[in-house]
Amino acid sequence: MTPDQILAEIREANLSYLMLAQSLVRHDREQALFRLGINEETATVLSTLTPAQMMKVATGNQLLCRFRMDDDVVWNLLTNHGKGAANDGMSRLHASILMAGRHREAA
Repeated sequence: MTPDQILAEIREANLSYLMLAQSLVRHDREQALFRLGINEETATVLSTLTPAQMMKVATGNQLLCRFRMDDDVVWNLLTNHGKGAANDGMSRLHASILMAGRHREAA
């Protein structure tokens, strides 16, 4: 990929993310805060963005979303690394609990 193609992909991902985030906030604010890992102030801004504002924000060269899995424990739980498929549901639940706790700590 060329640098221009990468920037175009980032912009497309940003716009998709903003549209999803705004939809979630407008539909179920509490779930959006949890699932997106955002605070009330960010949710308020997202809910009031116009389409033109979303386009402007999306055209930056930085990716707006980020991974919330910052350590090997969560990555291993999500990828089920070294475990059988029978424990998949339990591993994902454990990872979700860990990430939810981190969201609460940040908020």
